[in-house]
Amino acid sequence: MPLFRELKPVRRWALILLSVVTLGALIAASVPSLRHALLRSAGWALVAEDAPSQADVIVISSDALAAGILEAADLFHAGFATRVAIFDRPVSKVQREFARRGVQSLNLKSSSIRLLNALGINEVMLIPAVVGTEDEGRVLQQWCAANSIHSLLFVSVTDHSRRTRRVLDRALRGQNVRVMVRYARFTEFEPDTWWQTRGGQRTQAVESEKLLLDLLRHPF
Repeated sequence: MPLFRELKPVRRWALILLSVVTLGALIAASVPSLRHALLRSAGWALVAEDAPSQADVIVISSDALAAGILEAADLFHAGFATRVAIFDRPVSKVQREFARRGVQSLNLKSSSIRLLNALGINEVMLIPAVVGTEDEGRVLQQWCAANSIHSLLFVSVTDHSRRTRRVLDRALRGQNVRVMVRYARFTEFEPDTWWQTRGGQRTQAVESEKLLLDLLRHPF
């Protein structure tokens, strides 16, 4: 308990709630059917998805990468939008050093545009670079206003999708922008089996805490 007292109030309560959930999971672990149901429910608690409909643009989240590109291409070819937008990527220190040595390094922005073009999407819009999910909401608020965007399909990674929908709803609720969140089918996180891999366990722990913090900070 001394550790909890040293933390900020919001983070402290998030950790207490996470501890309660973890304790409940341990208790249920003695009954296999309950254990699996509880673990699957915990995985799907991170996931949210809206039914797609016609939108002004499809936006790929900054961390969806290739999986997001594939999902966006499927939505594009299904006729839900005629444009796709990606977040810009600032040139990194490493890229500048490669350029100084006369070597072309990996450029995520150029690679994303190339992949989208190869999948038949020729009109790709650029959104200013962001740092994290909360920043995506703030930047999209300004970008939508500047580009007369009134509806968008936002492609997120699976484990971020519920928190992403909350962030975008807060940011765009008063801007008359309709947001539909879709999760990329080819991301690594599997809600039904996340506990079977170390990567899935790590993702579940980190994203559960982030979602709890968001719920505590913005309960309504």
